[in-house]
Amino acid sequence: MLRSGAMSLIDNEQTKLLATALNTAATSCFTVGIATPVAGYLYNVGGLQASLSPWVVLVGLLIWSGAAMSLHLTARQVLRRLQS
Repeated sequence: MLRSGAMSLIDNEQTKLLATALNTAATSCFTVGIATPVAGYLYNVGGLQASLSPWVVLVGLLIWSGAAMSLHLTARQVLRRLQS
């Protein structure tokens, strides 16, 4: 049987694992939804500037940055559950 301290340690590690997964998802949102489209638009990859208006790009960037920020902030909230 596990002692209370060992259970607390296991809970802390699982909490850190969840926070890491959420933050990795936030980083992926940033890369896929912000960095890649900005680079594609700036370097005009595949004629992207001609096919998308700047407003469409801006709205997409806002949506993806909102998703990334909400995932990151959720990860920070999860870390507040750590036990000492």
